Amino acid sequence: MDLKEIMAVNLRRLRHDQDVTQEELAARAGLSMRYVGSIERARVSASVSVLGRIAAALHVDPCELIRAVKR
Repeated sequence: MDLKEIMAVNLRRLRHDQDVTQEELAARAGLSMRYVGSIERARVSASVSVLGRIAAALHVDPCELIRAVKR
């Protein structure tokens, strides 16, 4: 998996774990819901600043979004 896909999987998992909708996450992070959805589908790569905004909105360390999970 490439980094974009890893972030997509982690973002979706963290968001679901916290029972947060894409719309709510987008509002918290100051992003569009469409952009958040595109990140979750690994269609776009998030910049470092967006990574930080999403992490802050989910109250997690940014590393949690890009850490590869061993299966």
